[in-house]
Amino acid sequence: MGPKQQRTLEAIFKDPVRSNIAWRDIQAMLEAAGAEITEGAGSRVRLALNGVRAVFHRPHPQKETDKGAVKSMRRFLTEAGVTP
Repeated sequence: MGPKQQRTLEAIFKDPVRSNIAWRDIQAMLEAAGAEITEGAGSRVRLALNGVRAVFHRPHPQKETDKGAVKSMRRFLTEAGVTP
């Protein structure tokens, strides 16, 4: 992972939970971590990382994720063994 992806990972795990992380930054961090990303119906995005699978909804119309999605992403990354 490069420095930008590392900063995104740290932002996901930062307290209090942030709601201004751009989805494209999260997706770039996941790709750098080796996640398999496939598009689902509508705004769904299927993720697989280190044997852990999850489905997320790409935020719209805004580009930033909300606090609930950041918490879910934090849980997904922790289960997949990816922490800052």
